[in-house]
Amino acid sequence: MSAAGIVDRPEPVRSFRCALFVDFDNVYIGLRRLDPAAADAFANNPAHWLSELESGTDSEGEFTRRFLVRACYLNPSAFSQFRPNFTRAGFQVVDCPSLTQQGKSSADINLVLDAVDALNASTRYEEFVIVSADADFTPLALRCRADDRRVTIITAGPAAAAYRAVADAVVTADDLAELVMPAVETAAVAEIVESEPSRERTAAATEPVPAEAAPQPASSSPGRRAALRSVRAADRPILAGSVAQIAQKADPTLPATRWEGAGSFFAWLAQHVPEVAAASRPAPGFVWDPKRFGEADLPGAVADVDPSALQRQVVAVTDTPGLSAKQYRVVLTALAADLAAHPFERAETSRRVRDVCRAKGALVGRSTVNYVISGVLFAGLTLGPGTSARDLAEAWAENVVGLCRGARMELSPGDVAAIRAWVGGGLLDA
Repeated sequence: MSAAGIVDRPEPVRSFRCALFVDFDNVYIGLRRLDPAAADAFANNPAHWLSELESGTDSEGEFTRRFLVRACYLNPSAFSQFRPNFTRAGFQVVDCPSLTQQGKSSADINLVLDAVDALNASTRYEEFVIVSADADFTPLALRCRADDRRVTIITAGPAAAAYRAVADAVVTADDLAELVMPAVETAAVAEIVESEPSRERTAAATEPVPAEAAPQPASSSPGRRAALRSVRAADRPILAGSVAQIAQKADPTLPATRWEGAGSFFAWLAQHVPEVAAASRPAPGFVWDPKRFGEADLPGAVADVDPSALQRQVVAVTDTPGLSAKQYRVVLTALAADLAAHPFERAETSRRVRDVCRAKGALVGRSTVNYVISGVLFAGLTLGPGTSARDLAEAWAENVVGLCRGARMELSPGDVAAIRAWVGGGLLDA
C-alpha cells in the first residue's frame, strides 16, 4: 500500500495475437556460419525457442504472445530431416523446393502471400514475427506497419539497416544464438556476462559501484518503470533523450517536479534508476544496461581519432563499430592470436579477445568483438589455428563493404580502398 493509502496493483500483462513466419533455410544457414550448435538447436528443438518467445518486455511493460499462426518454409530436398521437429511443435510446414538451377526456392513468395492473407483475415493479429535476415521482406514489414500491426524481426545474419528500421523490435543473430540454446547453456552465457569486469558508471558517480552496494531506487514511479523497461529491452545503448521522453510520457509530472527533485535527467537516473548506466558524452548522451553493454559500446566513444565523413556514414548506415584503424588492428591481431592458442568458441573467444584489447589500451566492448567475429563468419571465413590477422582483416573488410553496398551506398574505388584501410587496421596494405 502506498503512503496515500492507495493499494498498488500490478500492471496488467498485455497479450498479443501473433502470426509467426519462419524462413528456415535463411535462418539455419545464417546460424551455421555463426554458431553450429545454435543452428542445430534451432532446427531440432523449435518448441524451446518458441516458448522463449512467448513472453517479452518493451517500453510499455511486459507482454505475452499467442502464436495463432505458426508457419515454417523450408526446402525439403535439403532440410527434410528437420520437418518433423517443426510439425511436432505445432508449425504448418510449407515445402518450398528449388525452382531454379541456382537453387532458389519459393519460400519468399509463399511467406509473403501467407502474411498478406493473415493481414486480411477475420482474426486481427496484433503482431507479425518474421524470422529471416532477408531484406526482401522490407516491403512486407512496411505493409504490416501501415496496417497498424507490430513487427518483430528475428535475424540470423547481417540484416540491412533499412530492414531493421521498419521493425518495432529486432532480435539480432547473437541474441537468437543464445535464445535457441537449452537453458543450461544460456545460463552459462549469462554467468560469463555477469562475471565480466565492469567499467560502467552513472553520470553522478566517479567510481564504479559494485552491484551489492548499488543504491536502492527511491521510488517505484511510472517514469522509473518505463525508463528501466526501455533500457532493458534495447539491443544497444540508446539515446538519453529517448529514455527521457519515455519516462515523461509515463509520468508527465517529472518536468514540473524537476525530475522528482533531482534537478536533471541524469541525476534522476542515478537516484531513481540505479540499475542502468548513463553518460552525457559522447553527445547527446546515452543510457544502457550495464549487464550487457559498457562504455566501449557507445557509438563513436572508442575512436581515438576524428573519423572521416565516409567513416561516419558507414557507422551510421551499417552499425559498423566506430573504432579507429589502430583499434581495429588490435582487435584483429588479438583474435588471430587467440585462435592460434585456443579452439574457437564464440562466447569464450570474444571474452578473451576483449580482455586482451583492454590490456593493450584499446577500450573495446565485448559486443564489438562479437560484431567483428560475426562479420568474418558471414563473409565465409572458417576460424581456426591457421587463421591469420590478415585473413581476418580481409574477411572483415569484405563484410563491411558488402553491408555498405547492401544499404545502397554509392562507393567509388577510392571509397572502397579507404574503408579497407580503415577496418582492416592497416593489415591489408601492400
